[in-house]
Amino acid sequence: MANDDLRDEDRTDVIPDAVVEAGNEDRDYVTSLARGLEVIRAFNRAKSRMTLSEVAERTAMTRAAVRRFLLTLVREGYAETDGKYFRLRPKVLELGFSLLSSMDITEIMQPVVDELAQRLQESVFVAVLDDDAVRYVARATSQRVVSIGINLGSRAPAHAVSTGRVLLAGLPEDKLNEYLDNAVLEKITPNTVTSKVQLASLIDEARRQGWAIVDQELEVGLRSISAPIKNRAGEVVAALNVCCPSVRLTTKEMQAQVLPELLDAASRISLMMLR
Repeated sequence: MANDDLRDEDRTDVIPDAVVEAGNEDRDYVTSLARGLEVIRAFNRAKSRMTLSEVAERTAMTRAAVRRFLLTLVREGYAETDGKYFRLRPKVLELGFSLLSSMDITEIMQPVVDELAQRLQESVFVAVLDDDAVRYVARATSQRVVSIGINLGSRAPAHAVSTGRVLLAGLPEDKLNEYLDNAVLEKITPNTVTSKVQLASLIDEARRQGWAIVDQELEVGLRSISAPIKNRAGEVVAALNVCCPSVRLTTKEMQAQVLPELLDAASRISLMMLR
């Protein structure tokens, strides 16, 4: 494989006609970057998990070239592999966060997120799992004077937030065990769960009941409740979250007033993922 890589790497790439000006090559065009982006674009909801050969077929590149691009993405944290299949990781979203922050509507879920925030008059977020943390990829705030200031693209430790419990509950058993083995459970507030045994029990509870609630474990005075968003394969790909100040709603009131609306919105977004 190493010899194939060397031959492919030494091969001169052809620059597309679109970047040739007046018959001269555009020296600012980086072909390897363009091809790497093509590998990233090969993944979508229908093909979120592919072998090296499948990526090579979809991009019309050699297996050797695709192998280098994929292994580079894995090493940089933008993709992962189980030895046969490759898939993109949430970190790849960093590439578009500046654009997402400037858009009025982000992704297919944003209208539902906006509607939920308006109905509940609370802050609503969507998060994905990113190593041992969650990363917020969509948000909507209410008209209330007090709202939750979590920025698009920011991260929070998975063990201390309800989105983390829901997302960890959606992991395969081996991945969850790997997380629990390696996680450092920092005590952020007096309420933060730092026992791995207790956290594992709470994650199992979230899996069984289909939602999770966290009471002031990330920040004193902040409660949150989350439900999973699933793709067409039934995999948990994100978590829909409602946050509110603890002075506004008790945990029982959140379950009674917020949870039904949250579950309905998460179900609607999951159905959109099937299209």
